Amino acid sequence: MLTLDLTNEPRGHELAPDVRVQLRPLTTALMVATRSDPEVEAVQDGSSDEERALIFAKALARRAVLAWEGVGDADGNVIDPGPEAIDALLDIWPIFEAFQLVYVSKGLPLEQEKNVSAPLPSGTSAGATVTARPAPKAAKTARRGKANR
Repeated sequence: MLTLDLTNEPRGHELAPDVRVQLRPLTTALMVATRSDPEVEAVQDGSSDEERALIFAKALARRAVLAWEGVGDADGNVIDPGPEAIDALLDIWPIFEAFQLVYVSKGLPLEQEKNVSAPLPSGTSAGATVTARPAPKAAKTARRGKANR
């Protein structure tokens, strides 16, 4: 069963020890807006999957991050989440991986759910019924006799 969260409230996520971000819910509107981001649309055809993932994650995070705790500048001063700061945060590999895992991947269970449907009655599915049967012994014997003539 698909469970709907009708509150649509922002949620806090821990991306690293002492680093917590407040994120908007991952909605269709947010994903569509991210896909239309100029930086996402400007991705070159020859870009690697990793480059595409980072560009998309940064564009998504710039829209999703509302607040954070435990993030500061080089002098240790607390900074607010702005586009440059969010991009810099996602340039840290463990933070990027955590963002992908705790936020972006939350949209994947629905994709996975549709891949566990019941086997089809035909096709390559494991649940297909057998339609070919071995010939009865009498028919095999009769065919051998005709072949010897």
